Amino acid sequence: MNPLWKLREAAAEVATPERVEGQWPSLIGKLLAARGFTSPQEVDKLLFPKLVDLKDPLLLKGMSQALERLGQAYLNKEKICIYADFDLDGTSGLALLKTGMQALGFTEVLHYQPKRLSEGYGFHAAAVEDLKSQGVSLIITVDVGITAHAAIDKARELGVDVILTDHHLPAESLPEAYVIINPNQGTCESGLGYLCGAGVAFYLLRGLKRYFHDHPQLPKNNWDLKEVLDYFTIGTLTDMVPLVDDNRVLVKHGLVKLAETKRAGLRALLEELDLQDRALTSQDVAIRFAPKLNALSRMESGVLPIDIFLLDDVSKARDMVRQVMKNNSTRVQLQSDAESEAQELLKQWPHKDFVFVASPSFHRGVLGLIATKLTQVYNKPAFVGSVGEDGMIVGSARLPQGQEACLVEAMTTASELMSRFGGHSAAAGFEIAETKVAQFVDRLNSHFSDLREKPKPLEIFYDVQARLPEVSTNLMKWYDFVGPFGAGFAIPLIHFTSIQVLSKRELKGGHLRLKLFDPDSNATMEALLFTPTPRQLETLHNVPGFYDILGELQWNYFAGQKTIQILIRDLKAMS
Repeated sequence: MNPLWKLREAAAEVATPERVEGQWPSLIGKLLAARGFTSPQEVDKLLFPKLVDLKDPLLLKGMSQALERLGQAYLNKEKICIYADFDLDGTSGLALLKTGMQALGFTEVLHYQPKRLSEGYGFHAAAVEDLKSQGVSLIITVDVGITAHAAIDKARELGVDVILTDHHLPAESLPEAYVIINPNQGTCESGLGYLCGAGVAFYLLRGLKRYFHDHPQLPKNNWDLKEVLDYFTIGTLTDMVPLVDDNRVLVKHGLVKLAETKRAGLRALLEELDLQDRALTSQDVAIRFAPKLNALSRMESGVLPIDIFLLDDVSKARDMVRQVMKNNSTRVQLQSDAESEAQELLKQWPHKDFVFVASPSFHRGVLGLIATKLTQVYNKPAFVGSVGEDGMIVGSARLPQGQEACLVEAMTTASELMSRFGGHSAAAGFEIAETKVAQFVDRLNSHFSDLREKPKPLEIFYDVQARLPEVSTNLMKWYDFVGPFGAGFAIPLIHFTSIQVLSKRELKGGHLRLKLFDPDSNATMEALLFTPTPRQLETLHNVPGFYDILGELQWNYFAGQKTIQILIRDLKAMS
């Protein structure tokens, strides 16, 4: 079924804000109107966000109690452990909190992250016992723990205090931690529910710096919180939390900080990816930079993301980044092979409303990526599993973009069949015995069949219509300045009409580079179509030809040159 393109409803074009200097493109005014900006004052706040406008960290429930406990730990010279989730949100929060605490004067700060494949997600009681044996008396969790009753109970039993920081939704009851800082616990009125795990850790660090400044017994220094905005930015962009309010302010400043970073590991990776010495966008971080780091925890090949984050030895950075790139190449190949195998296995799939596929050859570290790909190919919920030698299937599930359903609700209909499951409405995980798969599939079929109404096409909302001659370097200057883009403030989509595709060329990985031409103005432009779907490949069968195109604008850096290109989201042949 072809996606349905819809123009966003928009108010009148926004007038030029007072602080804007130079030519203000009409297309930018129309774009912002499509996003609901109706006054120059709103646009001014969007374009020029100020760090002084950030919310007070003490608005977070539990913050004051956590700061008092940390001040006590400093004075008593206690051994502290930061226990963080293994993903890039948890890793970023760990890096910024450890860096900041050491800068403030803490000397006994350990860190611990569970292994993705061998230990799995969560705050684990066994790890608490191990940390206690090392002399740890205070644990700070980052991006994890809000449902970890067993681990918290074990810590209480052993006399270890836990400052639990997280952003995930809690269950009906909260663990009995020393204190909980989570903007999404129902009784927190901070309005900071959009923070990721690293964001909550950053607000703890903001509070801690102020607490040290205000208390005469604690040391004072001029360490600047901006020093860890690179970490905050990586965590926020990779966890895909909304880029609104404080998140937007901090990421806009953090992208500048990341581009200028002196951290040996991060700098070496930027250089390896040819991202050095230029302004970074949120897409550079989320699409090019972060996946290389994420692959480290997915594959568990030795080097982990935190090793790159905290590395300060320039001589070691090059070798470590070479391992990062080699590891990512392995991840890409495993993912590609698994996607091909999955689509082959699904050729005889009988059910209309979802897909399920499992294989012993699927690497557990890439299951979520495969599931995401299958939702794009089939526009259906996808359940993907890796079959272990013990007959157990560990899996990931994903919903197609824009589909209204809940994966956790779907799996709840088969809860007694499963060893465990959980997650969010659009992304979840599960574990089930291979012998129970047939029953599981039957339950899923019943659930999704009951939800089925008239099949709905994927709806793609675009912001404005434009012609190729309107795309200029001046437009791009303001287009970039309107960013950063991400969840909650999506990359603008532009509808280009009556565009002639003169040629297409296949690139490594199956991507396509297209040459575009506007016959009315003789304007030309390059375009890129990543991983085209079978429908899109069929649509491009007749080239040269005329097309309507939905695309994003971006810079292409190649051979020292900087040119504008269109990243195509979808296209339709003109009749």
